[in-house]
Amino acid sequence: MARMEGEAMTRVLFGGRTDHADAWCEALRALRPDIDLTSDVAGTDPQSVDILIYAPNGPIKDLGPYAGVAAIQSVWAGVETLLDNPTLPDGPAVLRMVEPGLTLGMTDYVVGNVMRIHLGVDEHKAKQAQRVWSEDNPPLSKDRHVGIVGLGALGRDAAEKLAYLGFQVSGWSRSAKEIEGVRCLHGADGFDMLLAEADIVVLLAPLTPETEDLFDGVAFGRMKRGAHVVNAARGQLIVDDALLAALDSGQVGGATLDVFREEPLPSDHPYWGHPSVTITPHIASVTRRDTAVAVIAEQIGRFERGEPFDHKVDRESGY
Repeated sequence: MARMEGEAMTRVLFGGRTDHADAWCEALRALRPDIDLTSDVAGTDPQSVDILIYAPNGPIKDLGPYAGVAAIQSVWAGVETLLDNPTLPDGPAVLRMVEPGLTLGMTDYVVGNVMRIHLGVDEHKAKQAQRVWSEDNPPLSKDRHVGIVGLGALGRDAAEKLAYLGFQVSGWSRSAKEIEGVRCLHGADGFDMLLAEADIVVLLAPLTPETEDLFDGVAFGRMKRGAHVVNAARGQLIVDDALLAALDSGQVGGATLDVFREEPLPSDHPYWGHPSVTITPHIASVTRRDTAVAVIAEQIGRFERGEPFDHKVDRESGY
């Protein structure tokens, strides 16, 4: 129900990282000076909170006392850690963070690395070290096939931008979707089709029971020989030993990895020294406070107007 005139101000508790609290609250107050906003977790009665802004690395570990909030708004794009919290109550809506800064950052990362692979920058860098002059020209973008695994907000934007640049783009998702300029596939047959055709496979799927270990030895074996993998989603989507074996055999031509099962990546992990692996330290994208607060302000407005929340997580599917 919408809030009636004269009712108490909406109470919002910021439960993200304490060293980020002041900046986040200042930015949100600039948009919504009329709300009762606090970051004083210890001094706030959980039963008085309407909306909890939450991050797993913040001060709140036990979510049980917040059973009466209308919504738990994650500041992270991924919600698997939140959903796995055994204290998560059943009642509140769980809201994913979908905001333009995070989306643009991810698209920058994906497009930049696809172009790096497409142009053969790594190969030319290696030849530079050997003082070898090579005139190998890359194919045109129209002759390069890119597959995007996961067509949520991040995958969709990356797919659209790559298609705009002229690449042949296929996208795979659990259920059928339609994106102009992108061939959309779904289901087991669609997944196998994408693997067989793509020169570059980009992982942007959420981590769910269905996607964990999705890229195992069987999946790598079904890929076009020599194709590259870019993982900017979650490390658990890839079976590490299977990827290393596929790289060593040449079945997979290269891997650009931004996320890992254990972070920071242990110094003795084989990825560090593998000549066909490029590592980035989980920097593909991040929630941008200045753009994310507008999304949170809109969610607060929806609560006050009695409207459905945006980006509500289906707890059964995990996203």
